[in-house]
Amino acid sequence: MRTATSIEVSRSPRQALEFALEAEKLGLDVCWVAEAWGSDAPSVLGYLAARTSRMQLGSGIIQLGTRSPVAIAQAALTLAELSQGRFVLGLGVSGPQVIEGLHGVPFDRPLTRMRETIQVIRQAFAGEKISFAGSAVRIPLPGAARPMRLSMPPGDNIPLYVAALSPKMLELTGETADGWLGTSFVPEGADAYFRHLDAGLTAAGRTRADIDVCQGAEVAIFDDEEAMRAHIASRKRELAFSIGGMGTADANFYNAAYSRQGWSHVTGEILHRWQAGDREGAAALVTNEMVLATTLIGTTDMVADRLGAWRDAGVDTVRLYPAGQALDERLATLGQAMDLIAGLG
Repeated sequence: MRTATSIEVSRSPRQALEFALEAEKLGLDVCWVAEAWGSDAPSVLGYLAARTSRMQLGSGIIQLGTRSPVAIAQAALTLAELSQGRFVLGLGVSGPQVIEGLHGVPFDRPLTRMRETIQVIRQAFAGEKISFAGSAVRIPLPGAARPMRLSMPPGDNIPLYVAALSPKMLELTGETADGWLGTSFVPEGADAYFRHLDAGLTAAGRTRADIDVCQGAEVAIFDDEEAMRAHIASRKRELAFSIGGMGTADANFYNAAYSRQGWSHVTGEILHRWQAGDREGAAALVTNEMVLATTLIGTTDMVADRLGAWRDAGVDTVRLYPAGQALDERLATLGQAMDLIAGLG
């Protein structure tokens, strides 16, 4: 399996950037840069392109609706040039709270918007005149405008990944993308994702070998079981936020993903309590099993076993989020996890 990490520089930007630079020295394969509702990804990626030389650099993710499809393609082509071909484009639809609440853009027809955005980006990457008449994207607008092509060299070799959790978006990923950026992954329940991803691959005449399955999770390795239990307990509120607070009461992709993987008996109540303002009550419903199943937290043997389960389930690239406040602590954990992955063979 390949190794990856993800950074976001809204908080402690210097430490996040130093972490990425040191991770390359450890031999990391890919560094993804998030933006969510904080710092933007392309700016950080441009900085890293100048400061790194080997590892791939990916947008994890650029959110549809925050930029036009052509603006996304322009950023991707620019970053591919600046990084000497090391850039990977990661796209996602985000959620209604961020897109509508922060950017003031309607969160409508996300599946259609993703499909049409990818088609436009592929046109731009191919150096074609950009002309597209879809139901969510129309370029050029009707009137006197004529189709144009970018003045930059084509970039057909830029890998395109999609962040997906819902069944239909997973099918689209299998049909159109070079990689899948996943999260909330339980290897024992992987069929909840893979049956939809594989349906898209089959529809496009492709197989699992044609796509990079990239899954991410926090990694924390303990020698002391009491410290491990305390860490697991501290993560319950964060998981409750993902299940209950990411998105809105009507649209929460994380809630749906956990429901499909075996926790439907509790995810609805976590959502209800969180949305009602009972954050402690929501966290109280999160079990140790829920935390451990979707993370890489535990003793060295426990984490090694989980990594083996991820590999056997079909994960190609592991996106590691090492726990810890201090830079040295996070780097040490990242190095441990990378050694465990190398030991899997």
